[in-house]
Amino acid sequence: MTDYSAEQLRDLVQTLAASGEPASILRIGEPVLRRQAATFDGQLDTADLTALLELMRRTMQAAPGVGLAAPQIGVPLRIAVLEDLFEAEPEIAEARQRTPLPYFAIINPSYRAVGEETAAFYEGCLSFAGFQAVVERHRSVEVDYDQPDGSHRRGSFSGWQARIVQHETDHLSGTIYVDKMLPRSLCGSAEYFRYWAQPTVDQARAGLNF
Repeated sequence: MTDYSAEQLRDLVQTLAASGEPASILRIGEPVLRRQAATFDGQLDTADLTALLELMRRTMQAAPGVGLAAPQIGVPLRIAVLEDLFEAEPEIAEARQRTPLPYFAIINPSYRAVGEETAAFYEGCLSFAGFQAVVERHRSVEVDYDQPDGSHRRGSFSGWQARIVQHETDHLSGTIYVDKMLPRSLCGSAEYFRYWAQPTVDQARAGLNF
């Protein structure tokens, strides 16, 4: 858990957001990425929370990525932003159940599996840039979270959207996808695109023996 005071968190957010530019994304090995983030309970006022979310959104989009958790820019709060509007080839989109995910923010999220079905696909992380690995995740999840206006919401996600939600929510508990990956599937991004960027991981399973 963070030992930052509310005042320190406000100062941190204001400093990070002051330039109007994207923030630097912390890389694996930074302690904040391995700690349980603190529950958001009003440490930031509306203006500072808005500034943080805007900073996270432009950092995510500039990277570019489909999600970003606050600890990835050094803010140890249970907050993440998500957005997936990238175009995917039809065959890949169908296999991965990848549909557009409009921007939204999740605060204090928790997820649980819906059913027992899982799916295994390659994924990456902005905090471990340059690598990809296969992670088996719940195909469908139900998520409880707070919205920036303070209201509570429960949402259901499936396919690639469910993967993004799980990945970002895991960050808030100090878990990075490499903790859940199939180790022999790990590869550099260049090698992934050269050999294994197919709709499914079947060829990669055979070629890398996982």
